[in-house]
Amino acid sequence: MLKRFLVGVTSAIALGSFSISSEANAALKGNLTIAIEGLRSQRGQICLTLFDSSQGFPSKSDRAVQAQCIRLNGTPPTITFRNLKTGSYAVAVIHDTNGDGNLNRNAIGIPTEGFGFSRNPRIVTGPPKFSDAAVIVVGAKTDIQIRLQYFLGG
Repeated sequence: MLKRFLVGVTSAIALGSFSISSEANAALKGNLTIAIEGLRSQRGQICLTLFDSSQGFPSKSDRAVQAQCIRLNGTPPTITFRNLKTGSYAVAVIHDTNGDGNLNRNAIGIPTEGFGFSRNPRIVTGPPKFSDAAVIVVGAKTDIQIRLQYFLGG
């Protein structure tokens, strides 16, 4: 009987520790810092949208967790999204050369401005899936690089 009691108490302590640990991890916040590579020019701005699910990724910025644009100033751009819960995120980037906040396309839909995604997936016929671009943010700081791609213009 004492043995069963000790097993029960040990199990309860272990489960209690697990739930406290899970709650502590859920409360942790981190930052995701993105270095942009491959700019063809210093015209315009870089705009990024951050998604925490496939809903809206990559083009529906109203579904993004955070979004920001920065004007180009001659130095390699680095952007940080702050106070993120631990989890999976995907980033979409455009080099908005004309400053209109959109990824401009030609008449047949091919982008005329630079673009990129977290994890730098190969783009052939369309944007990547969320799972192909997702990165895990855990801990205080996560750093990634996104290499811009240009099909036309830039």
